[in-house]
Amino acid sequence: MRTITHPTFGEPQDVLTVEEQELPQPGPGEVRLRILLSPIHNHDLWTVRGTYGFKPELPARAGTEAVGVVDALGSDVDGLSVGQRVATGGSFGAWAEYVTTPAAGLIPVPDSVPDESAAQLVAMPFSAISLLESLGLESGDWLVQNAANGAVGRMVAQIAAARGVNVVGLVRRSEGVDELREQGIERIVATNVDGWRDEVEAITGGAPIKVGIESVGGKSAGEVLSLLAENGELVVFGAMASPTLELSSGDVIFKQATVRGFWGSKVSQSIDAGLKQRLFGELLQHLGSGQLTLPVADVFPFEQITDAVEASLTSGRVGKVLLRP
Repeated sequence: MRTITHPTFGEPQDVLTVEEQELPQPGPGEVRLRILLSPIHNHDLWTVRGTYGFKPELPARAGTEAVGVVDALGSDVDGLSVGQRVATGGSFGAWAEYVTTPAAGLIPVPDSVPDESAAQLVAMPFSAISLLESLGLESGDWLVQNAANGAVGRMVAQIAAARGVNVVGLVRRSEGVDELREQGIERIVATNVDGWRDEVEAITGGAPIKVGIESVGGKSAGEVLSLLAENGELVVFGAMASPTLELSSGDVIFKQATVRGFWGSKVSQSIDAGLKQRLFGELLQHLGSGQLTLPVADVFPFEQITDAVEASLTSGRVGKVLLRP
């Protein structure tokens, strides 16, 4: 089978190659999937660079999420059958024609969900909904997030709206406001224009903003913190622009703010099965109703992995870049 691997850590465009490997056999409690589509996530690229929280042994395969068809069953597997379409968000080495993975972590995909959506169902949407679940916000509460035009930002806005939670989204360029409005996402403020803080105040009507979701780093983190009400919480989700946070000590002290991190893969491991099932059920409901959209920017074959990575890194991209074996 063909698989995308990297012999060393480095820039993905430089080190990722397509190689032939033996077809894997599922062990006890595992299944083998024939991969249909797999997305390129930022954390996949960080892993290839060797800068993520998980660092694989080299040479390493790449990719973590996919939609596929059950191709073979290992022993002690119940509830799944050969030919069944499933989604997985925790199968390392998913950029391959076939992958073996624990059966317990697979999500059966209804026929109503297309492959393009199913391929990106788990990692980002589940991170977004579990993040919202962890905030304890009620209908009518307000939160603010930067990187509002990123994949998770879009999902947070859509899922929060379905839950009745109000969201103000921050983007770093004015074009991002129109891009999100085309998706039906309103209350977006561009921070590259004068008076943007006044615009946030006008949108909220002066209501307290209880939570800020920070995914950029640098001074942007401080901008989010500055908008929070007293006893507000800043949740650090990512670091798109800088690995450091520039926070005003005055905002932290006088707002009595809390700053904490959120790592979706770790949180997912700690969520009990009942809650996980309920949250996935909610995601599928929102997908079916159109309240949650998972756009695709482009689809590339494995042999064009360099072009696919470059497309994934393109500024202003709307939707995920997917790989097809």
